[in-house]
Amino acid sequence: MGGIKLPRHMFLWSMSVIYMFAFASLYVQIPGLYGNEGILPARWQMRYLGKSLLEQLKDSPTLLWLGPQLALDTQQGMELICLLGATLAFGAMVLEPLRGSLVFFSLWVLYRSVYQVGQVFLYFQWDSLLLEAGFLAILVAPLNLLWQSPAKHHDATTFWLVRWLLFRLMFASGVVKLTSRCPTWWGLTALTYHYETQCIPSPLAWYAHQLPVWFQKLSIVGTFLIEIPVPFLFFAPIRRLRIFAFYAQVLLQVLIILTGNYNFFNLLTIVLCFSLLDDDHVNFWLRRGKKTKEKSGYQAAISWTAFMTELGVYGLMFYCTTLYFGLEINWEKKSVLSKTEFTYHQFNSFLKMVTFPSIWLGMLSLVWEVVTAMYKCACVQGFFWKLWATVQWAVFATAAAGMFAISLVPYTYIEYNSHGNLWPDLHKAYSAVNRYHLVGSYGLFRRMTGVGGRPEVVIEGSMDKNTWMEIEFMYKPGNVSGPQPMVAPHQPRLDWQMWFAALGPHTQSPWFPSLVYRLLQGKKDVINLIQVDESKYPFRQQPPTFIRALLYKYRFTDAQENGWFTQLWWRRRYVEEFFPTVHLGDPFLDGLLTQYGLKDKGLTRRNSDAAVPWLLRLVREHIQTMSGPLVLWSLFSAGAAICLLKALFSLTPKESKSVPSKPNSGKTKETDPPSSKKDYVQEKEEDLSPGHEEEEEEKVQNLDNNPE
Repeated sequence: MGGIKLPRHMFLWSMSVIYMFAFASLYVQIPGLYGNEGILPARWQMRYLGKSLLEQLKDSPTLLWLGPQLALDTQQGMELICLLGATLAFGAMVLEPLRGSLVFFSLWVLYRSVYQVGQVFLYFQWDSLLLEAGFLAILVAPLNLLWQSPAKHHDATTFWLVRWLLFRLMFASGVVKLTSRCPTWWGLTALTYHYETQCIPSPLAWYAHQLPVWFQKLSIVGTFLIEIPVPFLFFAPIRRLRIFAFYAQVLLQVLIILTGNYNFFNLLTIVLCFSLLDDDHVNFWLRRGKKTKEKSGYQAAISWTAFMTELGVYGLMFYCTTLYFGLEINWEKKSVLSKTEFTYHQFNSFLKMVTFPSIWLGMLSLVWEVVTAMYKCACVQGFFWKLWATVQWAVFATAAAGMFAISLVPYTYIEYNSHGNLWPDLHKAYSAVNRYHLVGSYGLFRRMTGVGGRPEVVIEGSMDKNTWMEIEFMYKPGNVSGPQPMVAPHQPRLDWQMWFAALGPHTQSPWFPSLVYRLLQGKKDVINLIQVDESKYPFRQQPPTFIRALLYKYRFTDAQENGWFTQLWWRRRYVEEFFPTVHLGDPFLDGLLTQYGLKDKGLTRRNSDAAVPWLLRLVREHIQTMSGPLVLWSLFSAGAAICLLKALFSLTPKESKSVPSKPNSGKTKETDPPSSKKDYVQEKEEDLSPGHEEEEEEKVQNLDNNPE
């Protein structure tokens, strides 16, 4: 593997963008979700029992405990945290010196603070994934204090943790699809339902749904291939195999982005894939590749062996895929037939066989990175620099080993026996840090829902209980003639929870009665979650007197019936009543609110005239009429424009600058080579601080080959 300076830079820049998306997306939804008159007021999570600040932070680690000292209520505290997070992330996006460990630590603490009181609207796997990836960014980022820190020898060790996180995410996501015994995954028919039953389909999802069944089944085979065997190539000793794994993972994530709205999750997964790259490949993208040199006989033999091994790996994957999924070409129908040729018990035996070896594979890969970093530290010139590099190596190698160790507990959730056979002290260590969400357990799309049709809750309001009007959401399906918008990287969290609510009775969604209650009250903050454009909300003049919710089954229309340019995207049929007709003061509604602890609890705090609350209200007034995607893309466009302008107007790189020439000499200092290797080393001795040795190594070797 070559250097990782450029992939590491890409990772930190991209993490800044992901944080900006996450904070900004949550900020626009705070009043309706967590405000004092929102669906689940966050102030109910903050119990001031007369404890000291340290005790409160220990019980519930969130910066919201500091709100009263700034004259802020809980809602304003969350808004301030999100604004600080979005601003800090935007700054890190456009200014490289801000991409340091202290900034990423601040971003992690801020997001952890809102996650603590986020309740059901923040309990998604990608929120946990962002917390874990964000914590790894603290270890990967340089410690920039008053100056920009150079690259360190331990950077590859901490960056390896990102690769291990990617492996756990992808391998577990593939495994759980089969261990769940979902018949659609085992029958390779999941994609025939997925495009129309996912939470918020994209416009392209309708077209993907029209693809022939044989292609959908073949796509499932490709998904299993990318998620189960390919992740093992992340640790392959052959560079081209890791590059292949990178492109395979990115291809899958791009296809998901095009056909579904999964907020920042797929973008974050692509960011994790940067850990598979090296400087040489990034330079290849930038057309700055190195000149090829003649290889010695030994190097040529190694290269040929690696190439043949690579072909063997590809051939083995193709053979196993054909064997275990029964791939067969039907020339008459011009299709590829596929079916699962193994049983659940055979797959479970395979999982038991590979779980612990995968741990050992990860451990050997980590040990290699640690030993390599230790060797580089030993080669540092000067006693002080060598000591300083060794201390840093010891600290970060210990941190990497600790993160790897505690991650084994959630990783082995995929296989019961392996989880039980872990060293008991690992379970204790994981339990001690679990509340901080440093590592998590993942496994997306475990089961395919909506096989009999996409369940969808439609809320209706009425003034007289006779004429009912549908309350249409901005993003989730409702209007059968309306295509779905592209929402990502914004996540409309109420729309997502409405999708989960439709999968069961309303009693499984305790927040739903609170939504109905706020709509009956006509609370504008909650209405803005449904429609920012007031003209599209049917009860903008007066709140409805009655509200009910009905359950429908939605399906995509067929291209053969409606054409490829149809104006009718959905067809639906009524199933049953989801929530009965209620009104303000209704005993049934009041009983549910009391049962779930959602009744208004006394008067809220009055708005303070202090500077910080006033500034927060001013910002909210300017943003409340903007949709989430508009806010996010406006921030990103501004940041991208600044980065582009900086690149266009930046100075010439330092290495291309020439030093003023000496008298009577037509050569610059850079073009005037040292007379010998010894002179060269003496001339560059002051530059041999940590991070410079790799850059000088090749030059020293050239001097060995050219002594004159």
